Amino acid sequence: MALHFPPLEYQARQHRALARIRSEDLAGLLVFRQESMYWLTGYDTAGYSQFQCLWLGADGDMTLLTRSSDVRQARLTSVIEDVRQWVDAHGANPAQALREAIGGRLRPGERIGVEYASVSLNAQRGRLLDEVFAAECTLVDASTLVSSLMAVKSAAELEFVRKAGRIADEAWLRARDASRPGQSESDILAEIYATVLRAGGDPAAGRFVCGAGDNALLCRYFTGKGRIGAQDQVNIEFAAAWRHYHAALMRTVVTGAVSDQQRRMHDANVEALGACRALLRPGRSYGELFDAHARVLDRHGQRHARLNACGYSLGISYPPTWMEWPMVFAGNPVPLEPGMVVFLHMIQLDSERNLAMCLGETFVVTDGEPERLSALGHELPRA
Repeated sequence: MALHFPPLEYQARQHRALARIRSEDLAGLLVFRQESMYWLTGYDTAGYSQFQCLWLGADGDMTLLTRSSDVRQARLTSVIEDVRQWVDAHGANPAQALREAIGGRLRPGERIGVEYASVSLNAQRGRLLDEVFAAECTLVDASTLVSSLMAVKSAAELEFVRKAGRIADEAWLRARDASRPGQSESDILAEIYATVLRAGGDPAAGRFVCGAGDNALLCRYFTGKGRIGAQDQVNIEFAAAWRHYHAALMRTVVTGAVSDQQRRMHDANVEALGACRALLRPGRSYGELFDAHARVLDRHGQRHARLNACGYSLGISYPPTWMEWPMVFAGNPVPLEPGMVVFLHMIQLDSERNLAMCLGETFVVTDGEPERLSALGHELPRA
C-alpha cells in the first residue's frame, strides 16, 4: 500500500475532522475535494474530474463511492476499507448511487456537511446532489471544514514542504541560468520541470508562469512561447511539489542593463516582503499581511501596478491550482497559526511603463521568526 504517512498520522487527522463535524452538529461530511481525501486517507488519484465522494460519518464510518477505474487505486493508496463503485451508463445518476451507498446511516432531518467548493462537484453535479438528498436531509456548505484543518501542518507534513522548498531552489537556479538572450521561454520551463521530476518530485497542481518582454506582464500561463532579448525582463513563477505538498517561488530576471525604475521596483518589493515577513506571526491575520504589502508599494508610487492579493496558503494541491485556503487579501480575518505555510508574492505589473517586477517565496509560521523555505538571496537576478 503506497501510504506516505504512518497510519497513526491519518487517524489523528480523521479525529480532528470528526471533532469539527460533531461540533457543528453534522451527521457527517460529504467529501468531494481530492485534497481532503488525500489528507484524510492517503487516497491519491486524478479521477476527481468525474463524480466521486467520500462519506465521513460523525461516528468515524467511511465509505468511498467512485468509478471502476479508481476502485483499485483507492484500495492501494489509502486506508479506506469500504470502497464502492457507481456504474457509468446512459442516464446514470451518481448522486442517487451515493445516497444508496450510505443508506441506513442517515436519519430524516439530519444535517449533512458538503464540500460544495470542489472541482469534482461542479454546478450540474451539485444540483443532482441537492435533488437526491434535500427531501430527507439538510445539506450545509462545509467547504472549509477540512481545508481549515489542513492549513496547519503536522511535523511530518512540514518535512515534505521543506523537501519541496529545496527542490524549488535548485529548479530556480537552473531556470535563472537558462534565462539568457536567445533562449526560449520553453527552455526555462523545461529546466524547471526536469529538475523537479529528476528530484523525485511531482508535477505541480498549476501551470508555471514564464514570460519575457511583453509576456512578463502576464501572471498566468499562456500558450505560444517567445524568446529572450538582449535587453529584456523575464518573469518566472512556479512551485515544486513533493508528495503533492507545494513550495512556490517567484522572481524577475533582467537581461542587459538594469534601469533606475527597475531597481526602484525591485527595492520596493524587497521592502514589502520584509514588512510582510515581520507580521508573519501567530495572532496576526492574513488581511494584515496584505495591508503591510500595500502600504509599502503605495508609498513607492506603485499602487497602479500592484494586485489585490499578495499570497495564499500552500500545502496539498491537485490541478487546476496550487493556491489553497486562505488567501492574503484586504480584510481577511483568518488568524495566522504555527504550522501554516504561506506563499507571499510581491507583484508589480506596470502597464504604463511595460515593466514587471516580482519577488515571492514560501514561509512556515512558527512561534517566533518565520521559517524561510528558500535559501535564495533577494538580490535582483541578472542574466
